[in-house]
Amino acid sequence: MKITIGTNIKRLRAEKGVTQEQLAEAMNVTCAAVSKWERNETYPDITLLQPLAFYFCITLDELMGYDKEKVNEEIEKTIAEYRKNYDSRIIAKAYKDYPNDYRIMYFYMWSLGVDDAEPDLQKARERKNEIEPICNKIIEGCNDVQLCLGAWKMKAILLHAVGKTDEALKIHSEKFGGWYFSSGQMNEQLFTKDRAEFLYWAKRNMYELTEFAADKLVKSYFYDSEISYETMVKKVENIADGAYRLGCELEDAYLVEQAYVAFGRLRNDLIAREFHGGKEEDIIRITDKYLSAVSKLQEMSKTDKSLLDACVKSHGVDDLLSYCANSALSWKNPRNVKLLENDAYKATIEKYKKS
Repeated sequence: MKITIGTNIKRLRAEKGVTQEQLAEAMNVTCAAVSKWERNETYPDITLLQPLAFYFCITLDELMGYDKEKVNEEIEKTIAEYRKNYDSRIIAKAYKDYPNDYRIMYFYMWSLGVDDAEPDLQKARERKNEIEPICNKIIEGCNDVQLCLGAWKMKAILLHAVGKTDEALKIHSEKFGGWYFSSGQMNEQLFTKDRAEFLYWAKRNMYELTEFAADKLVKSYFYDSEISYETMVKKVENIADGAYRLGCELEDAYLVEQAYVAFGRLRNDLIAREFHGGKEEDIIRITDKYLSAVSKLQEMSKTDKSLLDACVKSHGVDDLLSYCANSALSWKNPRNVKLLENDAYKATIEKYKKS
């Protein structure tokens, strides 16, 4: 956070109509000291802050230039920008500016390259001394349950990285309940079944479960070493194709979402997991089907608030198609960067960006 106390003193002194000499005399300091404050060369001694605030009839926050609402807006804007671009420089600067904000701590901690899924254990060991104190601060002082759970998850990764896997698993069993103890399920059960709120949460939970199940379905085939590459792609693609066709025919968003997630997961893994040898023609075809499913889901979300909140707003955006297309074009994965040199691949993405 930028400290503007010197600028504020100069402004407040002018508003009060006093000279530097008069202020210096009131604070029992030299005129040169006041001059340096106003030029932002030095700050007043901490013991002078309360007398200065009293002298100008303002609060300490006002003297320091601290505007809580403005700071919160800046933090939320920074986080939104970071979540859009995932540029670690954005959150690193924010951490320097707001080192005690739990939201900034959380995103900074996860920006250090450990990753939450399939974590880099070597990096976890290397960054442990920096990450662990942040984890502890969030766990001990933050009231946001989601941030605390994320910190517990990171703590478990750090333990696993140094061979304390049993302790990591204990954290998972003690801090993370099963599906029936999730916030969404609790919200659903809060309302009687004749209430609109019950239907909203039942549908939203179903969308989240559909996404979860489709993601696991692809992984169960993709990482099965006994299935050939060709068989894996064909099987997953056929399942997603079937879900998409039937979803469009029945106007069923659950099926369209299943296709969207399956195509998206397959696409990402074909690009990122080079050991599985993702072929360019397969990636281009799957990318086209993925963005087509995104487009359909975006259209359906206009009349389904549960879908909108579960699948669109959850990404912090209003336009899922633009978000997914832009993400595909800006993904810094080396294979994706190379693929973007292929005109057919790039054109496939850009046609949805323009639609």
